[in-house]
Amino acid sequence: MRTGKIFGFSLSLILINMAAIMERADENLLPAVYKEVSEAFNAGPSNLGYLTFIRNFVQGISSPLAGVLVINYDRPTVLAVGTFSWAVSTAAVGASREFLQVALWRAVNGFGLAIVIPALQSYIADSYSDGVRGAGFGFLNLVGSFGGIGGGVLATVMAGQNYWGVPGWRCAFIMMATLSSLIGFLVLVFVMDPRKTNSLSHDYVDREDLIDKGSRTKSVWVESWTAMKAVMKVRTFQIIVLQGIVGSLPWTAMVFFTMWFELIGFDHSATAALLSIFAVGCALGSFLGGLIADRISQVYPHSGRIMCAQFSAFMGIPFSCFLLQVVPQTVSSWPTYAATLLLMGLTVSWNGTAANAPMFAEVVPAKHRTMIYAFDRAFEGSFSSFAAPLVGILSERIYGYDAKSVDPIKGSTREAFALSKGLLSMTAVPFGLCCLCYSPLYKIFWQDRENVKSSIMKEEEIT
Repeated sequence: MRTGKIFGFSLSLILINMAAIMERADENLLPAVYKEVSEAFNAGPSNLGYLTFIRNFVQGISSPLAGVLVINYDRPTVLAVGTFSWAVSTAAVGASREFLQVALWRAVNGFGLAIVIPALQSYIADSYSDGVRGAGFGFLNLVGSFGGIGGGVLATVMAGQNYWGVPGWRCAFIMMATLSSLIGFLVLVFVMDPRKTNSLSHDYVDREDLIDKGSRTKSVWVESWTAMKAVMKVRTFQIIVLQGIVGSLPWTAMVFFTMWFELIGFDHSATAALLSIFAVGCALGSFLGGLIADRISQVYPHSGRIMCAQFSAFMGIPFSCFLLQVVPQTVSSWPTYAATLLLMGLTVSWNGTAANAPMFAEVVPAKHRTMIYAFDRAFEGSFSSFAAPLVGILSERIYGYDAKSVDPIKGSTREAFALSKGLLSMTAVPFGLCCLCYSPLYKIFWQDRENVKSSIMKEEEIT
C-alpha cells in the first residue's frame, strides 16, 4: 500500500515538473518572436512591451484567486484549469490577425498563469521539508528553465520559416498550446495532492484542516479573507514582496534580449543559442543557489538564505553593465556575449529558490502556503509588469529608437544601442535596490519563523 503511495507521489512530482516546463516554455514564446510580431502587426518596442505588461498585470491581480480555489478544490484540478486556460489563449495568439486580438488573449494567458504558478509553488513547499526545500524549488526551476529554453529556441528557430504557407511563429504557438493541453489532462488524471497523503509528511493537512474548526459553516469568501489577512500581516512576506517588486523588474525587461540581439545583427540561430546559454546558466544557477542556501542555512539558520539572496541580487549590477554597455555590439562579440550570459545566469538567479520560496513556507502554516505564494505573485506581477513598456518608452523617446530604421534582415546597430540603454536602466538599478531591500530580514525572518512554530505547538497541545 505504501509502495503504491510512493509511486503515485513520484509520478505526481514528475507531472508537476512537466507542467512547470510547459509554463516556462509558454512564457518565453512571445519574447522569442518579438521581431516577427513587430513586423506582422507594425508594432514598436513600446507596443510589444504593452503585450508583456497586459499579461503580467492580469496575472498579478488574478493570483489571489489561486489561494481561494485551492481552499475548495484539489490542486491538480486547479492546475489543470489554469493549464487549459493558457493553452487556449496561446493558440488564439497564434491565430490572431489584429494587434488588439493578441492583447486580449495575452490577458487570458495571464489569468491561466495566475492560477497555475502559486499552486505549483505550494505543491513543492508541501512536498519537501525545511532542510531541503531550497533544493526542491531549485529543481522545479531547473526543469522549468529547460522548458523555457525549449520554448524560446523552438519559437526563434521556427520564426524564420513558413510551414504550409503559415508563418513559423504562429505554428510555434499552436504547437505549444497542443502540448500544454496534453500536460493539463495528465495532471488532472494522475497527480495526487500532498494534502491527501498525510503519511508522507507530518506537515500535510487534509482539506478540512484548511478551514478553522469554528468556521466550517462560513462561506468560502470569509475563509479566504481570514487567510488573506493572516498572510498580509507577516512582516517577512511584506519585505520579500517589496524586494520582489523591484527585483522582478530586470527579469521582465529581459524579454527584449531576443530583439536586442537580432538588432545587433545576429540571425535566428545565433540569437537562440545565446538565449539558450543564458537560460542554462539561470537554470543551473537557480538549482545551485537552492543547494548552497540549504547548506548555509544549516550553519546560519537565521541569515544564511538572506546572504545568498543579497549576493545574487548584487551580482546583477556588474553583469548588466558589462553585457549592455561594455561588450562591443557587433556579431563578432558572440563568444563574449555567450560567456557573459552564462556567468550572469549562474549568479543572478538564486533569489527565488535560495530565499523567497523556502522562507515563505517557513513563516506561515501549511494551510496558508498557496495564499502567500498567490499574493506574492499578485504584488510582484502587477508592479513588475510596467518594466517591459518602460524599456520600450525609454528606448524610443529618450534614447532615439526608430522602428522604421530597422532592416528586417540586418537589424540596426543604432537602434540596438538605444534599446540596450533602455534595458540597462531597468536592470542595474533595480538589482541594486533589490539587494538593499533584503536587509531588514536579518532581524525579522527568525522572529516570524519562531512565531509560526509557537502557534503550531499551541495547536498541537490543544488537540
